[in-house]
Amino acid sequence: MSEMMFSSTGEYVASEELMASVNVAIALKKPLLIKGEPGTGKTMLAQAVSKALGKKLIIWNIKSTTKAQEGLYVYDTIQRLYDGQFGEEGVDDISRYIKLGKLGEAFDSDEQVVLLIDEIDKADLEFPNDLLWELDQMEFYINETKRTVKAKHRPIVIITSNAEKELPDAFLRRCIFHYIDFPNPELMEQIVKVHHPNVEEALLKSAMEAFYDIRAMRDIRKKPSTSELIDWINALQVGGIPTEKIKSTLPFIGVVVKKDEDLELVKHQAN
Repeated sequence: MSEMMFSSTGEYVASEELMASVNVAIALKKPLLIKGEPGTGKTMLAQAVSKALGKKLIIWNIKSTTKAQEGLYVYDTIQRLYDGQFGEEGVDDISRYIKLGKLGEAFDSDEQVVLLIDEIDKADLEFPNDLLWELDQMEFYINETKRTVKAKHRPIVIITSNAEKELPDAFLRRCIFHYIDFPNPELMEQIVKVHHPNVEEALLKSAMEAFYDIRAMRDIRKKPSTSELIDWINALQVGGIPTEKIKSTLPFIGVVVKKDEDLELVKHQAN
């Protein structure tokens, strides 16, 4: 195992299994693919790894229109044409108009970085396959300048997915996979106390019981996430709500439940 080890930080509480997956991915020099329901800290993991290891974080946010090429480099032909029309110097130097994408930046960095490819499943089905060569070989070719960009230091690659689409088998074979389970009450208490270290125990206990009761409701469409519990506890503290009224009245429940149908269901079952 590599000497460079990730562990929980003051701002991010990770399970033993998650820490092990991160460290295995680093040691084997493979991308770490993280899945889990929204709000389980997938994106924050990359930030925590970056901070814990003292490495720069580069974030590539994926959208439905994102193409793999954009992560490598973009050739700004429009700017070159514009400069040519106005007689700017250096127009013949094509390299001036080559802009590295996020993957290109990670490869070209003088120091090892953490690269987060966030929500890869938002892109089209071919997107992961289009990155196979680059992630395997840690290099790509810029045709316009005949330059090969080869990683000076293999980045620590963390890829997140909300499982909106199935990822190709060829891509999955190249990754270390970890599914972040929703925190159990014991781990959740640790997470909440990172954000609210002075929370009253009685308030925390009542809020968490109500929160997990809501998540357990059979017909609820959008289960509340960790971030929503943290926000709710903040609202309860600011609002000065008596602890004994939390489960019976569910004050500020709109902080936790975000769909009309779910709100009706929760209120009905509370009554």
